[in-house]
Amino acid sequence: MTAAELGFDPSSPEFLADPYPVYARLRAAGPIQWHEQRQVHLITRFEPVHAALRDRRLGRAFDHRYRAADFGQPEPDPRWTRWAESERWSLLNLEPPDHTRLRRLVSAVFTPRAVSALRPVIKHYSDQTLGAARARGEFDLIADYAQPFSVAVICTLLGVPVTDGPRLLDWSHAIVKMYEISTDDAHRFAAERAAGEFIDYVTELIAQRRAAPRDDLISQLIGIADQGDRLTQDEIVGTVIVLLNAGHEATVNTLGNGMRALLHHPDQWARVVMGQVDPSVAVEEMIRWDGPLQLFERWVLDDGVEIGGQQLRVGERIAMLFGSANRDPARFADPDRFDIGRGDTGHIGFGGGTHFCIGAPLARLEVAVSLDRLRRDGAGLELAAEPEYEPFFVIRGLRELRVRS
Repeated sequence: MTAAELGFDPSSPEFLADPYPVYARLRAAGPIQWHEQRQVHLITRFEPVHAALRDRRLGRAFDHRYRAADFGQPEPDPRWTRWAESERWSLLNLEPPDHTRLRRLVSAVFTPRAVSALRPVIKHYSDQTLGAARARGEFDLIADYAQPFSVAVICTLLGVPVTDGPRLLDWSHAIVKMYEISTDDAHRFAAERAAGEFIDYVTELIAQRRAAPRDDLISQLIGIADQGDRLTQDEIVGTVIVLLNAGHEATVNTLGNGMRALLHHPDQWARVVMGQVDPSVAVEEMIRWDGPLQLFERWVLDDGVEIGGQQLRVGERIAMLFGSANRDPARFADPDRFDIGRGDTGHIGFGGGTHFCIGAPLARLEVAVSLDRLRRDGAGLELAAEPEYEPFFVIRGLRELRVRS
């Protein structure tokens, strides 16, 4: 049976509301399933997804080695040139040697120690933003807390005025729609416009920091040198955009999806509130059980790739189903059970291999600080309305999460 016959339909509201029963059917049918609409092989189980993330014969991009015609793909659409420009030096898309070089330079300043030093700033914004939200009585944990909180943190890290946060948030929401399996032209035009405005904005910030450096990440990216190498302006622009987009989306959707799960499982929320489970441990199950990134694609770049007993040809594409892999009973005991104290950091919510999320330490810290703040006076926190998911598949998140206490 094909993936579609097994229920895989990213355009279906029923599937988007709860894709996990379909994932179970896909895994039962085998580790690899064909999805005709996207012309892609879906990888359903943990072990082959884990292996594929680390297989250098697979690549997020192919244009560093092949022409579009070689892979039967159309040339880049000239209508989306600014969006392509914003993606050109994204760590999400590059392959070695460009990825190796860029990640080495960025990692020199975006270190776990630098992220840990942000804890007081993160706690300040958490207290400030949640305090304002709670003053409303009933509030939306997404729009009133998670979004402004996470953007304020990223803005402070980068050296962007926090007052510009709403504008950056709008650009991020528009740009990431291009990552979906199917995107209509209305969303593409919005992404193109947002990418152009974002590029111009960051370019101006870089010019300001060159003239007057500050103690922020943009200034550090400008000044970093390693083995005689420096980041180009285009590389800095791409890095700033991906840090904002990926960092914001990961934090907001992990917190939203995870708090929905906790409030649907009050016994698990009680374990956090009562201090039986530390927030830093709880974060891992929130990501595993209903993570913000459901799918990550790679191209077959070399001969000899075999997945699930099936030989794949150069030019074919795979889609690793992170949400399915993280519910694989061969890897996680009783995987459909939401156990907030599970504490298994071996999930693949942040990817793996070359493209392991560089912002994972920041996302983990932001969510843990938020949980700690919520639990302080959150014993009575409850859903004010049943939340609905956004009508998108690749990046999984809620429209809103209305709560009261």
